[in-house]
Amino acid sequence: MKIIEYLKGNFLFFDGGMGTLLQSAGMPSGELPERWCVTHRETIVNIHKEYVRAGSNIITANTFGANSLKFSDSELDSLIGAAISCAREAVIGADQQTWVALDIGPTGKLLSPLGTLEFEDAVEVFAKTVRLGVKHGADIILIETMNDSYETKAALLAAKENSSLPVFVTCAYGEDGKLMTGADPLAMIALLEGMGADAIGVNCSQGPKTLMGVVEQYLKYSSLPVIVQPNAGIPRSVDGKTVFDVSAEEFALDVCQMLRMGVRIAGGCCGTTPEYIGALVKGAADLLPVAIEEKNLSLVSSYTHAVSFGESPVLIGERINPTGKKLLKEALRQRDLDYILKEGLGQEEAGAQVLDVNVGLPEIDEVKMLTQVVRELQAVTALPLQIDTSSPEAMEKALRSYNGKAMINSVSGKPESMAAIFPLVKKYGGLCVALTLDDDGIPNTAEGRVKIARRILAEAEKYGISKKDIIFDPLAMTVSADPMAARVTLDALDKIKNDLGCLTSLGVSNVSFGLPCREVITGVFFAMALERRLGAAIMNPYSTEMMKVYHSYRALTGLDENCGEYIEFAPTLAEAMPSERGKSQKSAKLAYDSELQEAVVKGMKDRAASLTRSFISEGGSPMDAVNCHIIPALNIVGEGFEKKTVFLPSLLMSAEAAGRAFEVVKEFTPKGETKKAIVVLATVKGDIHDIGKNIVKLLLENYGYDVRDLGRDVPPQTIVDEAVRLSAPVVGLSALMTTTVPAMEETIKLLREQAPTCKVVVGGAVLTASYASSIGADAYASDAMEAVRVISSF
Repeated sequence: MKIIEYLKGNFLFFDGGMGTLLQSAGMPSGELPERWCVTHRETIVNIHKEYVRAGSNIITANTFGANSLKFSDSELDSLIGAAISCAREAVIGADQQTWVALDIGPTGKLLSPLGTLEFEDAVEVFAKTVRLGVKHGADIILIETMNDSYETKAALLAAKENSSLPVFVTCAYGEDGKLMTGADPLAMIALLEGMGADAIGVNCSQGPKTLMGVVEQYLKYSSLPVIVQPNAGIPRSVDGKTVFDVSAEEFALDVCQMLRMGVRIAGGCCGTTPEYIGALVKGAADLLPVAIEEKNLSLVSSYTHAVSFGESPVLIGERINPTGKKLLKEALRQRDLDYILKEGLGQEEAGAQVLDVNVGLPEIDEVKMLTQVVRELQAVTALPLQIDTSSPEAMEKALRSYNGKAMINSVSGKPESMAAIFPLVKKYGGLCVALTLDDDGIPNTAEGRVKIARRILAEAEKYGISKKDIIFDPLAMTVSADPMAARVTLDALDKIKNDLGCLTSLGVSNVSFGLPCREVITGVFFAMALERRLGAAIMNPYSTEMMKVYHSYRALTGLDENCGEYIEFAPTLAEAMPSERGKSQKSAKLAYDSELQEAVVKGMKDRAASLTRSFISEGGSPMDAVNCHIIPALNIVGEGFEKKTVFLPSLLMSAEAAGRAFEVVKEFTPKGETKKAIVVLATVKGDIHDIGKNIVKLLLENYGYDVRDLGRDVPPQTIVDEAVRLSAPVVGLSALMTTTVPAMEETIKLLREQAPTCKVVVGGAVLTASYASSIGADAYASDAMEAVRVISSF
């Protein structure tokens, strides 16, 4: 039976951890586990067999770190073939139905623009692994322990483009219920369901109890089978061995509770053993699966959060669209991305929830520009984007590089439009704006527009696109040309909502073209459309009239709890300036001490460099630029990061902006004057994950430290030798994997012997403060900002 069919009426049980069992079997510190599939085949097969005997349905091949960044193509082929062969041998004669999963973990690198790995390069890294998994006979693909939405998308895209196997995806959430780069569960549900994953959920992330809130979110919002594979609690070191604080019995009780709540697929991660899986399978013997229900949510998402359509109207900022905007047209011609980024940030500040992005000018390369603008906007704003273009080629390029589930503007009732756009919606996911026009133009009746809407829905269904992912725009026409235009559009809104049960969107400002005091007409039309339960409006968020209507409507319809948002909005009415952009500009000036500080906070790299040069050229001292503007800006972002109001991408982009500003400062500063103490950084032997280390490096350099980065997979003696050679007062060590923590402990021991005055700071996903103390570290840093603070205190 195929696994998807089996899943409809049954629980599925994964196996548990591999790394700790290999350590117990004698695998040396720093050795790559994947190589044991060749060098110690019998050990790997026996571990798999223990899980089969414990009741596992899915045996995960030992390929978690098998990718082309770590292994040559020939060795990768050999290792994946051996790993799948080991798993296949282990399931022979199993009492239960079994499948073998190709296991794909993260690359250990951040993707551009936050890191050095380009998106398409990441897709190809994963694609090589997928193709080999298919070649050697995997039954399913498991993408697991993902902590970045963009890398997760790259892996899922590679799996879908290079195989027809079922794809399961699990992510590792922190204690704050978010991924390392900020995505909450609903954002990942939107992305993964939109791209066609077959089952989704959570793994790793400490013990089952700490995952309960995240699991509840998945069960509430996901229409797919939900997976849970927790760790066996928090690791600690006892007599040089890593142990975990959740027993097999406690683990089974907690995970069985999740099965009762609706989880359909369960297993274990770090620290779990066949004993844990056996207890889980036994505990679930009398349980019946909870039916999986279609949630019918219409979502778009960014790298941090999702926006849901259907209950409260959604505001889509219209200002990044060259139609009627001379300054934006000129910015596009001059490739002035700073102007475009300021428009996006200003609209976010003014209250937009989604940003429309249209860069269509005949004299520019729209394919290249749209992709670049989408990427740059996503680097500085967390708002989801509406990708707005009439070019299918530009649409595909932008959707492919988009980090999340985009809004797609648009498709029409023309057959060629649907044939071009619907495959993109199906492949990349998206909430698709459908215009009620066809080859005969725009019908002049509501019934005519609804008829087109029905045809669009029927065609979308042929591509496997649900009506929850279609939002209809019945097209607001100008009343100065046709007095009945508004009424027809409003009637079409009613019929699409009530007769078809679909969402609606409008570009509301179209209604007032050619009339004086346009905002008055547009605002009243917006109110009338909201009364017809308009789902979304493409509008000017700087317009006082529009925002008055929006906040009043939400307060009067009970959508604004205790009228809180209206009360917060009301004082701005007295401050509003005659200019449509006045309120936004005024509030921005009040928020920061200087434009340079604002540029650094918002991660605007080119602007930060330009303003720094201007500050110094106009008489400001280089160190005043650092101490009065750049460092305070970094502190603002750092405090937000620690309070969980700012996410990692924003922290990194601010650091990049500060770095650009520092480069200018260096031009005007005597050599060596800006550097603080030397800090040696390294990812320990056997570990190729350097995301955390690289973030710490970036921040330390921006705070003036002289950082010597030794890279990843660094032997203990190499780290010690460099610390001794440089007389470094601080060494920072990183480890992501349980199997590489012994190498960290060995490094610390050598440092104590050969560089006794050197302070050691450690960090990584598998560490805790108590664990760090038990292996001899001076301090533990849970994130990059804490590392900066700890090192500054030495």
